[in-house]
Amino acid sequence: MTTATSDPINIKIGQVFDTLDANQDGYVDWSDYQRLIDRHISAYRLDRNDRRVAALTATYAISWQEILRHAGSSSDRLTKDEYVAATRLASIDTSRINLIEGLPHAVFDVIDVNGDNEVSGDEFARYTQDVWGIAAPDALEAFTALDIDGDGLISRQEFIRAFREFYFSSDLHAPGSLLFGRLVGA
Repeated sequence: MTTATSDPINIKIGQVFDTLDANQDGYVDWSDYQRLIDRHISAYRLDRNDRRVAALTATYAISWQEILRHAGSSSDRLTKDEYVAATRLASIDTSRINLIEGLPHAVFDVIDVNGDNEVSGDEFARYTQDVWGIAAPDALEAFTALDIDGDGLISRQEFIRAFREFYFSSDLHAPGSLLFGRLVGA
């Protein structure tokens, strides 16, 4: 199966695949998600027994299982085309879990270090740079764009909105489209 590379949402999800595929073997599997979770733990200096880590791990595990279910493959690893198509399907299927509402809450709970229900520029920079490997200028641009009300903080609502825009908006210049870094070619 080949995804339409010109489709804006496919482009965005494809970029997530590229970042998740840290060993660049052309596949994403659960070990890639484990490395993503490890980057959260390292960036935020969390103990593996922290409840936020447990929630993040559980949410990513459920998300991964839903993506695999929608891939319709017997394999436990997916190519980029399979991952993009399955992630699109999983993002709109709320019959079991609403990935686009649940996952960002678990992530927000980790990156909101002081628990004030807002993410500062420093907290967000750790997420974008240390977890997702986004360059500092792009991370700052993303923070500014996601701070819709301009108060210098990203609220939980702004963060959830960014996830929705990333997975549902065809506008490559929408603030949420910058959530995982500047899009290549956008």
